[in-house]
This record gives sequence, C-alpha cells and structure tokens, in this order.
Amino acid sequence: MSYACVVEPMRAANLLSGRALYDIEHFATRDAVPSSGAATAVADNNVGETPPLDYLFVVAGGDPAAYQDAKVFAWLGRMARRGVLLGGVSGGPVILARAGLMSGRRMTVHWEHAQTLAEISPGLLIEKSLYVIDRDRVTCAGGTAPLDMMHALIAHDLGTDFARRVSDWFLHTDIRPSSGAQRAGIVERVGTTSAPILDAVEAMENHIADPLGLSDMAIIAGVSPRQLNRLFRSRLGRSTMSYYRHLRLETAARLVTQSPLPLTEVALATGFANSAHFSKAYSAEFGVPPSRMRK
Repeated sequence: MSYACVVEPMRAANLLSGRALYDIEHFATRDAVPSSGAATAVADNNVGETPPLDYLFVVAGGDPAAYQDAKVFAWLGRMARRGVLLGGVSGGPVILARAGLMSGRRMTVHWEHAQTLAEISPGLLIEKSLYVIDRDRVTCAGGTAPLDMMHALIAHDLGTDFARRVSDWFLHTDIRPSSGAQRAGIVERVGTTSAPILDAVEAMENHIADPLGLSDMAIIAGVSPRQLNRLFRSRLGRSTMSYYRHLRLETAARLVTQSPLPLTEVALATGFANSAHFSKAYSAEFGVPPSRMRK
C-alpha cells in the first residue's frame, strides 16, 4: 500500500497531462524485490549507482530497525550529498535515521516503529504526523498517507489545481494536511473556508524550514500576491508573510521547549538564516528570547 500510494499519483500525473512528467525507476540490491503481498518490484538500477534524481524514496516494512546494510547506508549518504531529496515511507524513515541522515530534521514514521526508533535514536525529532517535509527530507507514516504527501509534492511541482486533478483521479477528495489526524482539520485551525488562504497555509506548513516567497504562494493559491495579501488581512488580520512567520515560530517554540536540538539548529529547522535573526524574531513574537524560554 505504501509503495503504491507513492508511485501511482506520479503515474496518474503522467496520464492526466498526456506527457511524461515523472520517470519512475527502482533501485535494489537484487534483481527483484517481493512485497509482503502479491506484488514484486523489478529493479531498474543497482544500489550504488548515482544517476541524476529529483526524489529518492526508501519504502520499507517488516522490521526496519533490524536492517543493517552498510552499502545501502553509504549510498543513501552519497545521494544526499549530491542534493537529492530523500524520502522515507512507512518504515523507510527508520532506515534513513540508521544511515545518519535525519539528524536535526523533523520527521515522522509509522506508529508501529515510532517507539523503537525513539529508543535507539533518542535525539531524533519524531512527530506524530502523516508526513513531514523538512528541507531535503520527506518522511511519511505509510498506509494511505503517501497520497497526501504526493499531493503536496505534486502541488509544489505542478500547481494546486493539477494536484487536485490527480487526487480526484483516485477519489481522494478529502486531502489531509501534513499534521493529519493529530490536529483539527485545516478549516477549523485556520478559521476560514477561503480556498486561496487554505492552499497557501497548506504550502506554508509543508515549507517550514525552506520558506516560500509571497509570489510562490500566490501561484499555488491561484491568485495574485496582492489579492492573497488582501485575503489574509481581511480574513485573518495579518499579512501573508506575517502569518507564515507566526507558523514557523510556533514550530520553533515546540522545538525549543520539547527537543534537545541546539538553538542554532532550531533556527535552521524553522527557516531562519542565523541564530541572531531567529532570536530577534522569537523575542518579538513571544516576549522572551529562545534561550530564556528553554531555561
């Protein structure tokens, strides 16, 4: 299920557009990899090869904490250094963590692996979310959650309208935000039914560590930057970028109070260029600097 929910939206995107928007290739340490069900994935490439990729997803089930393959870990590290966005799905985030590639990154994992992962790697920033996008890492809890994750990635690549067409193709009309069932629905959280605002806020939540510009969010929301600002001010009482900064600082506050991450890394994880800029923004939002909040 986890594997299908990653690759099928890309196949549907190609079908609906009438052209090859995505090329899907499989990497493995053997010729074919049987799933726990009836399907088998045939390898197009061997682990160790480094062709140019945009995304590389590690999909795993079973007992990923017991997985020990130094060749795979080293290859994932090389791909990360080449700038490939690495994704982990279901048990895949455990393998990324065991390869040393999730340090300082917010992440999620399937609930059945979460406790084990927290015990073997207590410094990880594990969230109870459907998926988490943190800069060049994407982690997903698996099951049907990759449908929501791929909606976010396709929306980023090709726009919200096209991503909705792909989701509609699978009758996946109730698209969940990255935080998923752990929090109230996005309409209740944001307090408006305005589609451009909801599209923009969803994009904001998916880009906490690598903030988008106003023009980027306007494109995703399908309105002009001026119109998006007008909507935010009239419905939510603050500008688009002010609302965005508030979301990032709320995430920062959770990391400051609930994680052992150094404050410089908290700054990077929430999209601030340096600790001085972060401390100034944090103090302006909460009335105290992050160092005092942590104490």
